[in-house]
Amino acid sequence: MKIERISTYLVEDWLLVTVETDTGLKGVGQSTFWGQPAATAQVIDEFSRYLSGKDPLTIDYHFQYLNRSSSFRASSVFAALSAIDVALWDIAGKHYGAPVHGLLGGAHRTKIRMCALCMDGDIDGMVSEVKAAVETGHTAVKIDPFPPEYGTWALPRLIREVVDRVGAAREAIGEDVDLVIEAHRKIGPAEAISLASKLEPFDVALFEDPIPPDSVDSMAEVAAKTTIPIATGERLHTLYEFREVLSRGAARDLKLDAGLQGGLTQTKKIAALAEAYHATVSPHNAWGPILTAIHVQLAAAIPNFLVLEYRPDNKDDIAVSPLEVKDGY
Repeated sequence: MKIERISTYLVEDWLLVTVETDTGLKGVGQSTFWGQPAATAQVIDEFSRYLSGKDPLTIDYHFQYLNRSSSFRASSVFAALSAIDVALWDIAGKHYGAPVHGLLGGAHRTKIRMCALCMDGDIDGMVSEVKAAVETGHTAVKIDPFPPEYGTWALPRLIREVVDRVGAAREAIGEDVDLVIEAHRKIGPAEAISLASKLEPFDVALFEDPIPPDSVDSMAEVAAKTTIPIATGERLHTLYEFREVLSRGAARDLKLDAGLQGGLTQTKKIAALAEAYHATVSPHNAWGPILTAIHVQLAAAIPNFLVLEYRPDNKDDIAVSPLEVKDGY
C-alpha cells in the first residue's frame, strides 16, 4: 500500500486533509492552527512531495523525518504534521479493521467524559449556560469569567468581577460538578497569583492558561503559589516543550491537541510523559466533530485522561455521522 494523493480543504478557519492510497483507503485529518490555515495548507502541499509513494503505515517514521527535515518549529509546520499524522492513523485503523485507540494500546474507558464550554461574557448568560449543561448530564463545565471590557479595569475591580462570576457559577452548578476556569492568557503572573488566591474557596478544578505561554518559569511561579491545579499547553507544539512544563512544575493538567502537537503519534507520547509526573490530560478541542473524533481516540487510549471539552459550531454538519454527547459523555 502506498500514498497516492494528499488534498486539503479550507472551510472558513477549519483546515481538513485527506490522504488517499493506491488501495482505495482514505484517511481524514484536521489541523488546529486557525490563525493561518492557508499557511498550513501550503506546508502540507510541500510535505506531500515526500509522502507520495510512501508506506502510510510507518507513521512515526514519517513524523520524525518531516519534523527534523523542516528545521523550524512554526505552528504551521506542526499543524501540517498533525493533520497528516491523524489521517495516516485513520488509514491504519481501516487497514487493520480496528479502532485507532485499539492500535494505540487499547481502551482505558468505554465512554468519554465531556466538559461543556459555557463562554457567555454576561454573568446571567453564563449562569444559564452552566445550569443547562448540568441538566443535560455534564459533570464538568468551563467558563471564561473575564468579560470583554476586563482590560479597562483596575486590578481590584478585575478580581471582584471575576470572583463574582466564578461564585455565581459554583452556586449554580453545586458541589458535584467540576468547574474549570479559562483565562485565555489574559493576565500576568502577579495578577494571576492574586486572583487565584481569591478563587481557591470555590474548589476550582483547573485554572487554565492564566498567563501567556512565553515563560515556563513564570507559569511555574503561578503554579507554586496556588492550590488550584494549573492547565496549559494549547499553544505549545513539541514533546520537549511539555517536558519543560512538567519538570518545572508549571502545570498539573495538559491541554494536548492532536491537531497541533504532532497528531496522535506525539500526543500519546506527551500523555505518557505526563503520566510519569502524575499529571492529567484534558485535550484542547474546540474545532468541530472531526477533531472531536480524533481526541476521543486519544482519551480512550491513555490512563490519565480527565475531561474533553466540546463546543457546537454551525459547521458541524460537515460530518455525516458525528459522535453525539449523551448524558455528559
